[in-house]
Amino acid sequence: MRRLRAAAVIAAIVLSAPALDAYLKLGTRVGANLVPIRWTAFPIRYFVTNRDVAGVSAPQLQQAVASALGTWSAVPNVSIQSQFVGFTGTVPISGDGMTVIGFQNRPDLDRVLGSTTFTIDTVTGEVLESDIFLNSLFSWSVAAGGEEGRQDVESIALHELGHLLGLGHSALGETELLGGGRRVLGAESVMFPIAFSAGNLNRAPRADDVAGLSDVYGGDQFRSSTGSITGRVTKNGSGVLGAHVIAFNPETGHMVGGFSLAADGAFTIGGLEPGLHVVRAEPLDDGEVGSFIDPSQPVDLDFKPAIYGRLVAVPRGGTASRIDVKVTPK
Repeated sequence: MRRLRAAAVIAAIVLSAPALDAYLKLGTRVGANLVPIRWTAFPIRYFVTNRDVAGVSAPQLQQAVASALGTWSAVPNVSIQSQFVGFTGTVPISGDGMTVIGFQNRPDLDRVLGSTTFTIDTVTGEVLESDIFLNSLFSWSVAAGGEEGRQDVESIALHELGHLLGLGHSALGETELLGGGRRVLGAESVMFPIAFSAGNLNRAPRADDVAGLSDVYGGDQFRSSTGSITGRVTKNGSGVLGAHVIAFNPETGHMVGGFSLAADGAFTIGGLEPGLHVVRAEPLDDGEVGSFIDPSQPVDLDFKPAIYGRLVAVPRGGTASRIDVKVTPK
């Protein structure tokens, strides 16, 4: 059987606090291999649920979705097309053969602003259908400059559509604990899994988002014009699993990240501008570990942030390798 419905919620953006990194690709296992989830048939045909909520009509939701899809399509060196098919009475639900985006009232998910699910071809990883719901439990707005006390539809749609296109969560953000949740102090990615407080906008992809989307859909031009860094994060000589590793270009201010996803602490950061980069490793302590990595994995959070001892020169179309970032216990 080739089709598999993704279990429960594949990806969600969480509202943290009283009002409420590095790129990862979503994937599926095919035999012994893990292949990325991606669309291969374009345009992506989508429907919008014909349901208004306070402050947002169904046509306004469709316009916000179209704008967000246009933002992703405008990323250089990628070719993504979408087509709005029409309004439907169907709610976003996997397995009906339709890609549907719409509002649903989910009081059982009182910290989740939106969520994305998939039906995929388990032989190829091709997306056959994807559905997105925005939780009408919260207050929403489509105001051009945002609206105090309301979540911005386009900002959250942009995040969820990033998942629809195959992107996982970024850890490029900083939070503070507040009222039993987390409040975002800053984020360098629209794919950061915790939303800004209501009234704020986050409608522009950053370097990390661009690198992630380009890795999934970019061609030879993207790969030949960018470079990568590979290395390990180690503590007392042993690998650190689950470290967040950031490459920062001090000339442009751009940050792109990766994770050490193996027991030996190995990491790869791709899609980097050629030039000098600062490389930093830090624990995943600005969000729930399960938002980034399978929580069953023995992720190590017991270390202090550390910077690699020298600037790393990233070659165009090549790789700076054997970068060993050594961290120490807290």
